[in-house]
Amino acid sequence: MAVCARLCGVGPARGCRRRQQRRGPAETAAADSEADTDPEEERIEAGPARCSLLELPPELLVEIFASLPGTDLPSLAQVCSRFRRILHTDTIWRRRCREEYGVCENLRKLEITGVSCRDVYAKLLHRYRHILGLWQPDIGPYGGLLNVVVDGLFIIGWMYLPPHDPHVGDPMRFKPLFRIHLMERKSATVECMYGHKGPHNGHIQIVKRDEFSTKCNQTDHHRMSGGRQEEFRTWLREEWGRTLEDIFHEHMQELILMKFIYTSQYDNCLTYRRIYLPPSHPDDLIKPGLFKGTYGSHGLEIVMLSFHGSRARGTKITGDPNIPAGQQTVEIDLHRRIQLPDVENLRNFNELSRIVLEVREQVRQEQQEAGEDPVPPREPSAKGPDGPPAEDSKEPGSGAEAAEQSASSGQGQPFVLPVGVSSRNEDYPRTCRLCFYGTGLIAGHGFTSPERTPGVFVLFDEDRFGFLWLELKSFSLYSRVQATFQNADAPSPQAFDEMLRNIQSLTS
Repeated sequence: MAVCARLCGVGPARGCRRRQQRRGPAETAAADSEADTDPEEERIEAGPARCSLLELPPELLVEIFASLPGTDLPSLAQVCSRFRRILHTDTIWRRRCREEYGVCENLRKLEITGVSCRDVYAKLLHRYRHILGLWQPDIGPYGGLLNVVVDGLFIIGWMYLPPHDPHVGDPMRFKPLFRIHLMERKSATVECMYGHKGPHNGHIQIVKRDEFSTKCNQTDHHRMSGGRQEEFRTWLREEWGRTLEDIFHEHMQELILMKFIYTSQYDNCLTYRRIYLPPSHPDDLIKPGLFKGTYGSHGLEIVMLSFHGSRARGTKITGDPNIPAGQQTVEIDLHRRIQLPDVENLRNFNELSRIVLEVREQVRQEQQEAGEDPVPPREPSAKGPDGPPAEDSKEPGSGAEAAEQSASSGQGQPFVLPVGVSSRNEDYPRTCRLCFYGTGLIAGHGFTSPERTPGVFVLFDEDRFGFLWLELKSFSLYSRVQATFQNADAPSPQAFDEMLRNIQSLTS
């Protein structure tokens, strides 16, 4: 009755117009005699006269309804037959498609196919709204990054791939895995885009709010006439941008072949779990987000950098048989800043190792005093062919002090990799802003015997950072993913933290 009263625009002194219409002549006369008061008194008691929503012209009602959220319109249609007729106006649904889902196409063209804007909203956009955003496919240790977007009159699932190794600064590559569109009035059509024979019949099932699955009903479209050998060579060109003969490293060849065999098993059915972009804070060292990083023989992988108070974490969105997707590949202690020596001393790996291991020992002692599980000490592996570590130089005017002054002034300090440290990409910046102590996760094949080992987080600029793995004598360079993703923000910091725990637990 409250809804009806608001729509009819009547006050408490008068009855609902629908109820009045159902009264007989005698009841109406009695009600009128009871309401026969002084007009001035009635004006004072009832307040200003209200205009009934039902009395508004249709074109004004269309404008009002078009400004309401589309999810509220079905309830509005149940109020009365007039509202129901007006809500069939395509202008209303055309505006809702544009404002809620960014559809900028000329929707009037749909009239030729007999599909209305209301059909597009209800049977395509609203029905599949829960799968819009970022997702991580469950492909064993390899994971991945799927972005589901509204593209014109389609909903398309784009798989994002890192650039070809080792060009970490190149833009991301992407290919369509599925698409959904409305060609008939009955229901939306799901098509699988996997393979090289064009779109074919597929299926999408929304398992729950943050999980859905895809299934291909015509897997013969995935096969190639030349058999598995041709499929492998085609996959190799797309994945690595080269042939197997061009890859001389035998261990890398084995890893590539293993990935092809493993991932090709998932061309029929895949499950996806929602991921969020990390929330940002004005005090963050740099803007958090997705980065492409070099991982030795495994090639380039996608990592999510997020900040959690005094620590920063790099979580793998794509992974490998050693450290699978979902695991925390690096952790940075933002309270443990490391001052690099001057360039000449920095070239000596033993000198850098000595500095990092000193910080590690401080961390271990503080954890013992606080009653935490201490990091087990490791035998320093810094001594090498270059002889014993050099002594720390703290004299005024030394290279360390000059570097610290230049970093604090915003000019940065020179950076060079120590001799003996390997890097997939030698085109790294030669100037860095800041360095911090961190740990990197290493493990054997199959994520066996995982352990966190010391390293150095090197911040170059807003879009690039590096991590020097002390144990592996290896350097990873990371470059920001510049793509813009919609429907990917976490509803709250707590939801983001829960998402991180969930994807990590799947591979623990």
